[in-house]
Amino acid sequence: MYRFGFIIEQALGHITHGHNLQHSVALDPSVEAHWGFPTWDASGLAALVPNWTVKAGLQARQQVAEMSRETALDALFFHTQVTAVLSQKWLKCIPSVISLDATPRQYDELGQSYQHESGPDWLEQQKWRLNRNAFSAARHLVSWSHWAKAGLSAYEVSPEKVTVIPPGVNIAEWSRPEPRRYQAGPVKILFVGADLERKGGNVLLEAFRRLDQNIPAAASSLQAESPIELHLVTRTAVSPEPGLFIYNDMQPNSPQLKQLFFDSDIFCLPTFGDCLPMALAEAGAAGMPLVSCNVAAIPEIVRPGKTGYLVPPGKIDQLKNVLQRLIDNPDLRLDLGEQALQLVKAEHDAERNAQRLLDLLKSIADRGNVETLNE
Repeated sequence: MYRFGFIIEQALGHITHGHNLQHSVALDPSVEAHWGFPTWDASGLAALVPNWTVKAGLQARQQVAEMSRETALDALFFHTQVTAVLSQKWLKCIPSVISLDATPRQYDELGQSYQHESGPDWLEQQKWRLNRNAFSAARHLVSWSHWAKAGLSAYEVSPEKVTVIPPGVNIAEWSRPEPRRYQAGPVKILFVGADLERKGGNVLLEAFRRLDQNIPAAASSLQAESPIELHLVTRTAVSPEPGLFIYNDMQPNSPQLKQLFFDSDIFCLPTFGDCLPMALAEAGAAGMPLVSCNVAAIPEIVRPGKTGYLVPPGKIDQLKNVLQRLIDNPDLRLDLGEQALQLVKAEHDAERNAQRLLDLLKSIADRGNVETLNE
């Protein structure tokens, strides 16, 4: 039996990643898992801290201490590095893996979209040093993408120390009960993003308004009241208009959300700032063509002409043209959607990727035990 501690940052898509990881880890009978979830709504000393890195780091350090009082941990898994930078004592005494979707410097590059600003030079240098030391103390690193792996070189991390393992989705749960085939009716475009502006929802709305509604009979039923529909899943309030459907209370991984993926024809996320949105993998698993932007690691899943198309952020007419092409050509939609499904099965299967993580942790734990015996 391996005793592993998991510390999972509770922010944005990392929450869903944590849920998926819990489900997959429970399937391995050789692992006794202990979980910690640093949250913004913290208690104690962490509640007084306005900085997320410090707040999450203080909680993580306390949670690892509590785990260690309960059992002798064989290995630790931190996701993301935000939770690890203040736990360097634990990184040095327990074999550990740090997982990340982006380095701090890469996040700074996307900062404008996240309303995040870099600090003064002295503070940025101290932040770099803390992260560099955490990465150095960890036995191994896991990145969600090749883009994030490349960014680790700025922290003096050798490529051999990094394994790329995307977060993944539960393929069985996100696959349609029946294969996709052409059906007459409105062509449905789906957008999923809590922050409508950052995720490009306003750009998509304007592109939607410019679409040609007189689409070929082979692509949609001309008898439909709105031959093209836009379905927005977001926390942002949006005014109603013809052909627009708004969902402000949809929950991640819910049956209602999955059904919306199954019923839609095109997934569109013209985001201004993201690392590797899990919604793209969910849409691929549901067999939809993917439309997004050439931002961060997104080209690793949205491959032009294979799984979908990329457009520059904020370019309304280019987005409209790509959507119109997919709307007018149902065979193209089906072909790209099938290729997206195959890519997700091969690279973004949550259970398979979780097992890769567990195999890595077991290897590190075994190596740590051997080193202890040799001492």
